[in-house]
Amino acid sequence: MKFNWPNTLTWIRIVAIPLIVVVFYLPVPWARPAAGLLFALAGVTDWLDGYLARKLGQTSSFGAFLDPVADKLVVATALVLLVQADPEPYLAIVSAIIIGREITVSALREWMSQVGESAHVAVSFIAKCKTTVQIVGIALMLYEQPLFGFPTYTIGMVLLLLAAAITVWSMLGYLRAAWPVMLRRG
Repeated sequence: MKFNWPNTLTWIRIVAIPLIVVVFYLPVPWARPAAGLLFALAGVTDWLDGYLARKLGQTSSFGAFLDPVADKLVVATALVLLVQADPEPYLAIVSAIIIGREITVSALREWMSQVGESAHVAVSFIAKCKTTVQIVGIALMLYEQPLFGFPTYTIGMVLLLLAAAITVWSMLGYLRAAWPVMLRRG
């Protein structure tokens, strides 16, 4: 594997995961806002690594594998932090829906790739929308403290609920696209 900027940004996102956890638990008043900002920065690297890979012609099969893994790891970790900090059933359910969808779609993509049908489950526009809403929502929830008078946690929770709905919608779209192949290949 040779060095390139997109993969480096993806690795930075993975390395940031324990940093987000440590900062989240610091016994200082700025811990939650700092964790939220670090998560938001990780979200920006998600967009930036894909942009640079296309712009610089540095796409690779390793990058195509690593990028979604990094995304899922950072999102799942943040959701676990939020559920631990606010152990409400609705938040646990929403988090389980989002994490469950990620596992399901990853497994579906892996299987479709193995049977040579991966084009049917390529990343959709709705999935990109889901990722954006999810990243903003989680970042605001991690930030927690009001910002310019806006209730960041509440706005983040509304966005996370929206992301969960989009998550289910996009998963059903992927399953519908893969269904004929699943019936044929059983």
